[in-house]
Amino acid sequence: MGIKRIISWNVNGIRAVHKKGFLDWFNTERPDVLCIQETKANKDQLPAEIVDIHGYHSYFASARKKGYSGVALYSKQEPVDIKCGFGIDKFDIEGRTQIADYGDFVLLNIYFPNGKASSERLDYKMEFYDAFLEYANTLKAKGKKLIICGDVNTAHREIDLARPKENEKISGFLPKERAWIDKLLDNGYVDTFRMFNTEPRNYTWWSMRTRARERNVGWRIDYFFASENIRDKIKAAFIMPDVMGSDHCPLGIDLEV
Repeated sequence: MGIKRIISWNVNGIRAVHKKGFLDWFNTERPDVLCIQETKANKDQLPAEIVDIHGYHSYFASARKKGYSGVALYSKQEPVDIKCGFGIDKFDIEGRTQIADYGDFVLLNIYFPNGKASSERLDYKMEFYDAFLEYANTLKAKGKKLIICGDVNTAHREIDLARPKENEKISGFLPKERAWIDKLLDNGYVDTFRMFNTEPRNYTWWSMRTRARERNVGWRIDYFFASENIRDKIKAAFIMPDVMGSDHCPLGIDLEV
């Protein structure tokens, strides 16, 4: 038995964060698994030093549309199986999903849609939420133990953002978006960070427009969820707000396997 450290980070462009010291941070931290969202790049657009990091297997899923969305996974241990998508084309073409089976658990690296651009995108986000939960529940029904990480693009409760009242009608804190996280938890999943920390002012995203990060006017919209059948193996959950390079910060868990 040992502890695996898994870190998740929406990097807001892997090529951009590469220029801001990403590899220095990665080589200092050396997690067992690093999940990245919003790569905004195809694998063939990336410099070799990001694709081939010593000691890691790397996997990339990109959107059909160039410079958009995308997720990546770096893993010291080679997964038993890794695939992209739920098998639903309208979601899979955006390159938002990686499912890595490690035998002891299945890791889902997900970049959930943002609903702010239009009512159509909000509808798409809610449909994606439902398709994701159905997919996760299918795995769980087979006895799989799930770790789900990524940018969910919704703050769950008032404690999870600095200005809840001002954002009640903004996508990212709408009642129906928050209700979906309630539904997720009711379906047998746990918000791992809240297992260990029930304090306010713990955020993972800050607007770049208003010096919000300096003032810690943020949102907690990035998560690690775990299925109840692996809950007792989660030994720690944490947020890394001092790590710069993106409008999001990394977060992680320590998992006993």
